[in-house]
Order: sequence, then C-alpha cells, then structure tokens
Amino acid sequence: MNLGEIKGRIFDIQRYSIHDGEGIRTVVFLKGCALRCRWCCNPESQRYEMETMMVEGKPQTIGKDVTVAEVMETVEKDRPYYRRSDGGLTLSGGESLCQPDFAKGLLQAAHLAGIGTAMESTGCTSYEVIQTILPHLDCFLMDIKHVNGEKHRQFTGKDNWLMLENAGRIARSGQTRLVARVPVIPTFNDTEEEIKAIARFVDGLPGVSLIHLLPYHRLGQDKYTGLGRPYLMGDLLPPSSEKMMGFKALVERETSLECRIGG
Repeated sequence: MNLGEIKGRIFDIQRYSIHDGEGIRTVVFLKGCALRCRWCCNPESQRYEMETMMVEGKPQTIGKDVTVAEVMETVEKDRPYYRRSDGGLTLSGGESLCQPDFAKGLLQAAHLAGIGTAMESTGCTSYEVIQTILPHLDCFLMDIKHVNGEKHRQFTGKDNWLMLENAGRIARSGQTRLVARVPVIPTFNDTEEEIKAIARFVDGLPGVSLIHLLPYHRLGQDKYTGLGRPYLMGDLLPPSSEKMMGFKALVERETSLECRIGG
C-alpha cells in the first residue's frame, strides 16, 4: 500500500501547539488507548470505536477515519512555523501505539517531508512494535506515572512493568531522544517519596536528561458528563504552584535531571 493511503482513526488535530514537544507543533490525536487512567483529560480518546459526546448541549460524533495523506495536508500548512521554532508533528491520543501502522506512516511521511517528529506515549506495547517506530521518531515523550506496579494498576487499569521495561530499552537503543513526562496526580503519586522514586528511575535511564512534571487539572471533567461516564477523581484539587516548585527542587536536588513544570 502507498504510504499516503494508510488509514487510521483520529479525534482531533490541534495546530499551533506549544506543548508536546519543542517549538510550534501540530498535534494529531489518535483514538484508542490501552489504559483507563482515572484522571484522563481526553476520555473520548480511550475507546477506538466512534462515539457520541454531548458538547454544549449538542451531540457530536467523536472519531474520524483519515489517511496519512489527508493528515499531512494539515501538517504541511504550518511548515514555516516548524522551521522557525524547531517544531513539527506530534502524535498523541489516546495511545498512538494502539494504531502502530498508522502512527508509523504519519511519522515516516513527516520525516520524508523534512518535518520533525515526536510522540507522546506510555510505551504500552511490545518492544517489537516500538522498534518499527523509532527510526522515524526524533523525540519520544514517554509518560512514566509511577514505579509501583500495583498502585499503577489501581489507577490506570494496568501494571507498569512493560512500560518501565520499554523505557529502558528505548533509552539504551540511542535511536531517539527520550523525555520523561510525569502527571502529578493527587492521591496517586503526589508525595515526595513517590516523585523521588520516579525521578531516580528516570535518572538511571542512559542518555535521559529531562523530566517534565505535569500538574493534574480538571479541564476534561465535563467530557465525562458528555459521554455519560462517571468522573472518578471526585472533587480533588490540582496541586498548588508551591507544591510543584517543591517537587521540581526535589528532583534537581536528588538527581542529575533538568526538571520542567508543564511541557
């Protein structure tokens, strides 16, 4: 099959993003995820199936089947911004690796067009799948949520052993830049001991020098109502700026990592 004809399912494309990678990005959100994180801000991304979500009182179809060529038409529009800012294409979700052929096709097409690539992912798949992606990926933004497997399972639905193992294998491969991203979630991982343990794990990954701490927010809560699903985080509040700065100082004191709030 021609590269441009490879099909996949997305639920959004966000242009002019300054998150999820360096510079100005076009972020393509793929549908489907292996995890069910209680705090997920994109619950419409979790199921691969098309869904209907109520948005401002009106039903909206979530999910669209597209080809690599169709997505690249949008990505190409902002090429001048990528060049000036060292930006490019980022794949997000959901979990991009749940659609590995489509994800690989998008990354390969971007590289062939001279556009930088990044992927936001948990690495929750076999390493054999990840290996096919790495040659076309400039930056792997890897979610590392916890080092305790049982607590990870309680809050996301899956143990984390495969993800932690893949983090090590990706780092040792030297094929892409790996950046760790840690969502800081009340009642899940927002203690000094837990953040320190995560940071020390990341610090032990060869070639990894940067970690992002992403403060919990409730911006996606209304989506759960629109989908007719319960929001399992209740009335928990985001961590304060003071707490996040304390975690940043802790990470930089206890490890050799550069730590950023947000990302």
